[in-house]
Amino acid sequence: MRCAIISDIHGNLEALQAVLADAGEIDEIWCLGDLVGYGPEPNACVEVLRSREARCVAGNHDWASIGKMDTADFNPEASEAAQWTGAQLTPEHRAFLEGLPVQLQAGGMGEFTLVHGSPRDPVWEYLTHVSAARLNFSYFQTPYCLVGHTHVPLMFQRPWPDDRAADYQTVVPEAGTPLALGQHRLIVNPGSVGQPRDGNPDAAYMIYQSGAAPQGRGGGSGGRGTLTLRRVTYPIASVQQKMRQAGLPSRLIMRLTYGW
Repeated sequence: MRCAIISDIHGNLEALQAVLADAGEIDEIWCLGDLVGYGPEPNACVEVLRSREARCVAGNHDWASIGKMDTADFNPEASEAAQWTGAQLTPEHRAFLEGLPVQLQAGGMGEFTLVHGSPRDPVWEYLTHVSAARLNFSYFQTPYCLVGHTHVPLMFQRPWPDDRAADYQTVVPEAGTPLALGQHRLIVNPGSVGQPRDGNPDAAYMIYQSGAAPQGRGGGSGGRGTLTLRRVTYPIASVQQKMRQAGLPSRLIMRLTYGW
């Protein structure tokens, strides 16, 4: 099985198209939420994922755009973009977002839990530090949990068995370098397709390839295979022009240039 793991597309069609072209032939797409919000083409992004039969969970911007979440805790630009997005969505795509679950299991043996924020709070919690991640390992039973929301590629790992708190680690994945699965339980964030925030404006996503781990690596209680972070350039200026034409906030437009 070869899967593309994507998150936080945020209505950025050019970035989504670039990522799927880079991924090539895949068996499944796993989307960790925030299909819409911020970007200028929410309907087109939803349609692409629907047509590819992607397995998707709901994000906070998906809920905000359909009125399922109050934007009182959003910053002013995010709130404005959510309201704009909600006004653009077709009834069909609104219904699709309404029906998204907050959690899924995926993989050949169901070894991955998929959420947007965290296993403890699937829609809203940000996992940015190992202290929060440590608490979340008890909220999922699969070997691996995939999260989005922060827009930053990051991994939190805990060796088997689960009771060695001193061994919890944070790993910043290197693009293009496969990580062998099996040695640790993991919480993994693939970064953002449509609005990266790690200082690199290139779209981020991961490829999961099932199968045996390379000899001498892996070997724990989880499923085998590899995860590989990938970064993809896309026509940022084109997206920014569409955002200007739509009247979306200038701060959201500029941050695409710098990846913040």
